[in-house]
Amino acid sequence: MGESLLAIVNPAAGGGRCGELAPAALARLRSAGLQIEEARTRAPGHAQELAHAAYQRGVRTFVAVGGDGTAHEVVNGLLPVALGGEASPRACLGFLPLGTGNSFLRDFGSDGLDHGVAALQQRRRRPCDVLRLCHSQGELYSINLLSAGFVADVATTANRRFKALGPAGYVLAVVLETAGLGASPFRMRLDGGPIWERETTFVSFCNSRFTAGGMMMAPDAETDDGMVDVIVAEKMSRLRLLLAFPRIFSGGHVRLPFISSMRARRIEFDAQGEMDLMIDGEVVRHRPTRLDVLPSAIDVSV
Repeated sequence: MGESLLAIVNPAAGGGRCGELAPAALARLRSAGLQIEEARTRAPGHAQELAHAAYQRGVRTFVAVGGDGTAHEVVNGLLPVALGGEASPRACLGFLPLGTGNSFLRDFGSDGLDHGVAALQQRRRRPCDVLRLCHSQGELYSINLLSAGFVADVATTANRRFKALGPAGYVLAVVLETAGLGASPFRMRLDGGPIWERETTFVSFCNSRFTAGGMMMAPDAETDDGMVDVIVAEKMSRLRLLLAFPRIFSGGHVRLPFISSMRARRIEFDAQGEMDLMIDGEVVRHRPTRLDVLPSAIDVSV
């Protein structure tokens, strides 16, 4: 591969661990003959700006060095300019998982950094769907998942209080957020069907299987099937939630009677106002209007 790869490094990821470990990880890629250009982020949103500008000047292969949030920013920098283009080769994203959650890469292997390095060294790439969320103020893109309700509350607590603990921080956040557990009505329409409405504890829209590191939210999800897996947890008690929680690490929670799983290509939301949404590990507040799947919109090096 004669082209240069742009490695976008988030030194703050993983509680600062990424900044310390990134030089050695990038050296492994350079030792395999890869030409690496490096750019370090300085603030939230900077990775998105770097990816957007690099694509416009001709870069097509990117490496997200950090966690799921770093990859999320890179994807959101690429998609607005890469969609519908005739550029060749297609945009491709690789991963050096040195952040907190590192969920997306777990769909393809459990070796973390070694897996990410090997995929890039061997020039592996495969098409990946992208979820496009349309909301009242614009659009957001995701390769992992989007969640509302309890899952978004957990992500907020984990990011604010336990980010340095990695995946263990999410477990602590689950325990804390259970104390204030509630349910709220959720209305949506899948693929033009009838309005679906339930009292829900959470709803997750998944392109890939894992979230928060090792939690298998959507065990049947595939990143290149043109579909989004919708996981719905109906209203439940605190005790029921705590008893069900351990099953999420194996994906067994989807077999419980109060958890349902559906699949769709397009979802329309009937939201009366803004809500907290967790998207690829980051929490935003918007009024969602539509979610659709963009089949094979990007390549990933996995």
